[in-house]
Amino acid sequence: MKKWDKQNPSIIPISTHMKKISILIHCFNEEGNILPLSEAIANVFDEDLPSYDYEIIFIDNYSTDSTRQMLRTACRNNPRVKAIFNARNFGQISSSFYGLCQTTGDCAIAINADFQDPVEIIPSLVHEWEAGYKIVSMIKTKTDESRILGFLRGFYYKLIKKMADIEMIEHFTGSGLYDKTFVEMLRELHDPIPWFRGIVAELGVRRKNIPYVRAKRKSGKTKNNWYALYDLAMLSFTSYTKVGLRIATFTGFFSAGVALMLALIYFICKLLFWNSFPMGMAPVLIGVFFMGALQLFFIGFIGEYVMAINERVKNRPLVIEEERINF
Repeated sequence: MKKWDKQNPSIIPISTHMKKISILIHCFNEEGNILPLSEAIANVFDEDLPSYDYEIIFIDNYSTDSTRQMLRTACRNNPRVKAIFNARNFGQISSSFYGLCQTTGDCAIAINADFQDPVEIIPSLVHEWEAGYKIVSMIKTKTDESRILGFLRGFYYKLIKKMADIEMIEHFTGSGLYDKTFVEMLRELHDPIPWFRGIVAELGVRRKNIPYVRAKRKSGKTKNNWYALYDLAMLSFTSYTKVGLRIATFTGFFSAGVALMLALIYFICKLLFWNSFPMGMAPVLIGVFFMGALQLFFIGFIGEYVMAINERVKNRPLVIEEERINF
């Protein structure tokens, strides 16, 4: 069997019985990582997985730097590298999910474009897949993020795990290996705002977790700001929890009970000590502001559910493509 020759990229091993592995990489402004990452993945297959065919699919979410030029170069250098250019930025969730549905291999491996998911883990994922697991999830054990962000992330995972209707996977970002049967099921979901981590936890079968240390970003800056993380958190709550709405209901009942009890106490005290017990405006103002803040909080929380329902009712496409290369 011939290996891929960088000097002659037209030489591609073709075998009817050779299993094919798809590598899916979502990218946005990753100009410094495209070529090194595609070459690193190709080297892993040449050296550690020579008996497998493969494809590397980059889905670019409307990058504003030279990422697309780098992708065109990578596609010219290696015909197994493919690229999808989105017509605009559709968000990481929709873009990654759509890209996974475009894979054609016997299994698909989703990793990040910033080298934080080490390419050296690919053979381990394939080994577990060959052992019979349909999903092999990559679980972070250590990162270089700040202590505050790490604490909040850990708190979020524990909170969503307790509140969700299904057993959530802690410290799982979506990276890992997925058998083609699972990918085919994803294609049939037709969910315009899919929360992939919840889908894996809910519908994934024969799953195994592999711990790994998340490396430092090799080039560029992270695109996950506080607002993006908040958006992900809200999508998880609206997709897989009912506890938030129940908390709103119970808090309303509790607040009404407390207010009624305080009003009764004030009324009795005023009757008993009519001249010496001043009513004052402070309790009224505090109560008004407290109840107003409580109402605004839960109106916003319920609004997140309404917004998620609205997105699903509109049923817009996940992604609109501008161009494909090497497909």
